[in-house]
Amino acid sequence: MAIIRWRTYPEINAFNRQMDLIFDDMLRVKRQPEMNWKPAVELQNTNDNLILRVQIPGVEAKDLDIQVTKEAVAITGENRYENKAENNGQIRSEFRYGKFQRVIPLPVAIQNDQVQAEYKNGILTLTLPKVAEARQKVVKINLADNTTEPVAEVATTEEPQAA
Repeated sequence: MAIIRWRTYPEINAFNRQMDLIFDDMLRVKRQPEMNWKPAVELQNTNDNLILRVQIPGVEAKDLDIQVTKEAVAITGENRYENKAENNGQIRSEFRYGKFQRVIPLPVAIQNDQVQAEYKNGILTLTLPKVAEARQKVVKINLADNTTEPVAEVATTEEPQAA
């Protein structure tokens, strides 16, 4: 007589995993109710700069803490609840209130001492200049000599060096 290992249906196992994830998320929100949302970000990579846009409507500039390293940007803030007069004691709101934190890793190193910031209409725009080594360079490949020589550095203010 052959021994056959009993296996539950894969659908039941998948359902159990999904339920575990739901309960874990619910417990995590209860443990940290003050950090319950993350603002949306957009990162654009140009030749000279990285341009980071963060969507933070309703948050005042004084409630933002921005820290920039060469490898990442950390943004912490709080969208404060304004206690307004309610109509008949009821209010329905889908706005997000509370503290948030977002750490955005950067694809290339930047010069963190030359960052420019602008906050307008709920959009935070950070212009992060790349370090010189991370800028796009054009290199001429000489197949006859099997050597490479730099032709010019693209998108810099310096004049190209003559070879």
